[in-house]
Amino acid sequence: MIVQETELAGSKDSPLLAWAAEQQRILVTHDVNTVPKYAYDRIRAGAPMTGVIIVPEDLAIGNAIAELAMLIECTEAEEMVNQVKYVPI
Repeated sequence: MIVQETELAGSKDSPLLAWAAEQQRILVTHDVNTVPKYAYDRIRAGAPMTGVIIVPEDLAIGNAIAELAMLIECTEAEEMVNQVKYVPI
């Protein structure tokens, strides 16, 4: 799902992370500046946080796909809970 193509388009980071937790989805984002802060805030507050994967915008698309594919192959969803992962790994 691409957030920009849903009713969540334009949502602030905190509500988006709350929605992802409610839907048990891992958030994949290019936002290296603010999403990690809000994710760590949720963790410190004891709020559910299903995981965030940060993909820098300047990472070549082929490399980004390969990194995401490796994470999908090698990581169970439960292992992403309360985690912020940066690619490339």
